[in-house]
Amino acid sequence: MDDARRTLLTSMIEGEPERLRRRSISLGVPIDDADDVAQLTLLRAWRGIEHLERPEPGQMCSWLDTIARNAAIDLARLRARRPDTPLDEDTPDDADVAGTVEIRTFLDGALAALHALPETLREPLLLTAVDGLTTAQVAERLGIAPATARQRISRARKALTACRRSGMEAD
Repeated sequence: MDDARRTLLTSMIEGEPERLRRRSISLGVPIDDADDVAQLTLLRAWRGIEHLERPEPGQMCSWLDTIARNAAIDLARLRARRPDTPLDEDTPDDADVAGTVEIRTFLDGALAALHALPETLREPLLLTAVDGLTTAQVAERLGIAPATARQRISRARKALTACRRSGMEAD
């Protein structure tokens, strides 16, 4: 009996090979996925052919439509769980990555060198470089003489310059 069912299924598909693809599209399946749903429908039909009670052409069409609908629903559920996300078009190339790594390495070294400075040199330098204070304002804020503030800022800059020449590693 299964042989008669398989023969009928085969003749239906050979007689109208695009039927399941068109049915998939009519169910809302994207055109790119219609062939996959049609194949899945055929595979499920082939495997479950013994469950078809009456192997008549009308019954077979209805049965295939039900399988196609279920395959389309399964695909929609799969897409909802794992949506297709296109790859970024602006994926960095190796040169961009190497440049970013080089900059990051340089900045990490600069930060390490800055943290290696004694607090008495680091604070006046940051007040001028980051906060934009003048030497007189730095001296006033820290409660030191303006000449002392200038001297500390100068020493801090020289220490960072020495670190930069040696590869941005703290001494």
